[in-house]
Amino acid sequence: MELRAVRVIGVIPARYHSTRLDGKVLADICGKPMIQHVYERARQASLLDDVVVATDDERIWQAVKAFGGEAVMTSPHHASGTDRIGEAVRDVEADIVVNIQGDEPLIDPSAIDAVVEPLVKDGSVSMATLMQELTDPKDHADPNLVKVVTDKRGFALYFSRSTIPYPRDRTDYHIYGHIGIYAYRKEFLLQYIKLESTILEKTESLEQLRVLESGFRIKVVEVGHYQGVGVDTQEDLERARSLIEKNFS
Repeated sequence: MELRAVRVIGVIPARYHSTRLDGKVLADICGKPMIQHVYERARQASLLDDVVVATDDERIWQAVKAFGGEAVMTSPHHASGTDRIGEAVRDVEADIVVNIQGDEPLIDPSAIDAVVEPLVKDGSVSMATLMQELTDPKDHADPNLVKVVTDKRGFALYFSRSTIPYPRDRTDYHIYGHIGIYAYRKEFLLQYIKLESTILEKTESLEQLRVLESGFRIKVVEVGHYQGVGVDTQEDLERARSLIEKNFS
């Protein structure tokens, strides 16, 4: 199927303060701040026309400018990265907006393309995200690994920190983990950030449930082995340093 001509921008929401690892987006990884690794890898995605960092901190803005990246300052009062992205793109010419996490220095450019593709191919898709099969049983019950189930057409039925579906008979079942990269049609994103928080969203602490509870659909694309490393702790940071030094230096 031929891809439609649309303008796609990737936005990396980045704030300085973090509960477990303050200033992590500026942490040095093999001579570059983490945000630079994310930015440069996002720029490798073939379906992105532009990449911008949306931040509320002058230190991050300066760091991005120093390596030649594009950054915009946003309000310090946003409750989520999605809200920050909404402000950043409100007056920007774009058809599709991709939410790229600022703490994934090993983000796979092909995963960014994979989440964009459904919106480029099908004008009825307003939002998309990714999943991969969890083959290690110990991951199934890990509440830090969000699970997702979909209908036969690949649209999300539910996201949960619990094991879904629950394998009662322990035979012939597949459990999929959610990968937190999102693509939105711009007009839907601006509508989404105005939706009120919902009960299930608050219960599971999963923002994407607001979309489902409000009656909208999320297309979920399965990808193979995804090797992105989210950095939340010092241990995560050391692992990212080791992997980048080993594979990209």
